[in-house]
Amino acid sequence: MFENKIKITAPFWQQYINLIREEMLPFQWSVLNDEADIKIEKERDADHIPAEKSHAIENFKIAAGISKGKHYGMVFQDSDVYKWLEAVAYALHQHQDNALQKIADEVIDLLAKAQQSDGYLNTYFTIEAPERRYKRLYQSHELYCAGHFIEAAVGYYSVTKNQKILDIACKLADHIDDVFGSEDGKIHGYDGHEEIELALLRLFELTKNDKYKKLANFFLYERGKNPNFFKEQQKTDPSTKPVIEGMESFKPEYYQNHKPILEQETAEGHAVRVMYMCTGMAMIARLNNDEKMFEACKRLWKNIVTKRMYITGGIGSTVIGEAFTADYDLPNDTMYCETCASIGLIFFANNMLKLDVDSQYADIMEKALYNTVIDGMALDGKHFFYVNPLEVVPQLSHKDPGKSHVKTVRPAWFGCACCPPNLARLLSSLDEYMYTVKDDVIYSNLYVSNKSDFKINNQVISIEEITDYPWDGKITFKVNSEATFKLGLRIPSWANRYLFKLNGKEFTPKIEKGYAIIDRTWEKGDIVIFDIQIEANFVCANPLVREDYGKVAIQRGPIIYCAEGVDNGDNLHLITIDTNKKINEYKDSDSLGDIVKLELEAEKLILDKQWNNILYRNIMEKQENVEIIKLKLIPYFCAFNRGENEMAIWLKTK
Repeated sequence: MFENKIKITAPFWQQYINLIREEMLPFQWSVLNDEADIKIEKERDADHIPAEKSHAIENFKIAAGISKGKHYGMVFQDSDVYKWLEAVAYALHQHQDNALQKIADEVIDLLAKAQQSDGYLNTYFTIEAPERRYKRLYQSHELYCAGHFIEAAVGYYSVTKNQKILDIACKLADHIDDVFGSEDGKIHGYDGHEEIELALLRLFELTKNDKYKKLANFFLYERGKNPNFFKEQQKTDPSTKPVIEGMESFKPEYYQNHKPILEQETAEGHAVRVMYMCTGMAMIARLNNDEKMFEACKRLWKNIVTKRMYITGGIGSTVIGEAFTADYDLPNDTMYCETCASIGLIFFANNMLKLDVDSQYADIMEKALYNTVIDGMALDGKHFFYVNPLEVVPQLSHKDPGKSHVKTVRPAWFGCACCPPNLARLLSSLDEYMYTVKDDVIYSNLYVSNKSDFKINNQVISIEEITDYPWDGKITFKVNSEATFKLGLRIPSWANRYLFKLNGKEFTPKIEKGYAIIDRTWEKGDIVIFDIQIEANFVCANPLVREDYGKVAIQRGPIIYCAEGVDNGDNLHLITIDTNKKINEYKDSDSLGDIVKLELEAEKLILDKQWNNILYRNIMEKQENVEIIKLKLIPYFCAFNRGENEMAIWLKTK
């Protein structure tokens, strides 16, 4: 990690980075340590979701023998701590904070005490059921939790050089290698939730220990060979009690073990699981130069982004199993679009870029980042969405059990709290996604003001990027070194008009896979300007997306816009847009921050009194009167920061 030195200077992203370090991470620590006075909500109506407290740190104290008591929380509660710890690592990389590092070091000391002598690390099974270790893999999340700890260890060691956390991780990984694998006497299987695969590969890249890569390769290629593996494996469990209620009925597709991964052509099952699997697949394809695995990655990628992804970069169409459903099934009001799933999509996209620098991957990374991902947190950094809806009617969320997962405001925390620390670790490490350096090319994937030093062919190349993106499309690169290299600038898929200038003179660069390639021997002070005209546009969906037919959304640059009831009144479904009307743009600073808002003339149906106490009537009797309104639109990620109200992205068009 951190092969290049990248310092983010963009005000847009600086506010998030500072918010995470100053507010989000201390707040999350207080929740994990049961010190926060907050209401913890269930992410949906389900009896098995514990929502009284987090208890995550206390679980480790009990497992370590420091405290007495019972395990509380989800079976994977440990992973909340691990993701928080990884986020702390990246926050420390951005800005040294001795107090925060002291807390993290104390957590690491606690984890060392909770780790068993053979390397096993899991509070639920250590406290409640040591005899059930690895006996019910489709529910247990043991390797999932282990993977998140290993990722945290890689991140924390890379920043702080804390040897203790790396030693714990290697001991845990060695233990897993002793238990799982193709050899006789080992378990020929895998966890129900992918994560260990990509974590082992990150550990391999840090330590260069080949057995970690070999084990990750085993887990990936073993998956799906026997679709009945989980049913057969749970027969070894001495208990008939489920570890997680309700998972017994899920089919192999939910766990992506219905087919060997090289034969899977569509994204099936739990969306986060799919993304973590695909991330591991892309990593092993790169590390092993595995062409068949790369082809499998491309098939799944194409299915997701062309048939199963929302305009916001959200994925997962149903609350049942938090899962993909079928091609073009993208309901706006009952969708799932879990924050973690879009974070996983970014992981997948970033690793595909390392394999094949193609702008399509960075386009989706950008779409997910600026929409679903940052929609997952409130502007105060202390309230979060698990599910990111595209349409909300508050009374239906409150009254319809089928929409209990569609929250009308962001809760402070969840009984299943996977998303808040996941958000923190992604946004704290944003610098790792901005560029891809391959051979002698520096590819710019995400346009974010920064000052960076890159190492290419024994040269240190200093570049400063200056931009007010995503609000303004002028992007300036100032090269502060004398060197020979190529600069690759992504041309966003939404960009229709743009120009390039080198030292003040307009030029036409060569385009390769969506990147403008500028190949030259650079002189200190050379300036490249990539000027994209960012303007609001109407967007329509594929006609096979039933829910969006006859509707349009509005996009400006990478940002999707929405209408809220607080600006436009209730019953947003009564609004009709004429796409021939001009969309007016204006910069505004208010409680939502310094953002670009949109406004256009639209029609809204006036409900006449004849509809009082009548549900249906003859169409010949229908008299429709409309009023002309100024429809106001805000960035989707700003929605639900002004209290409970209606929201819609897709609006009817003439």
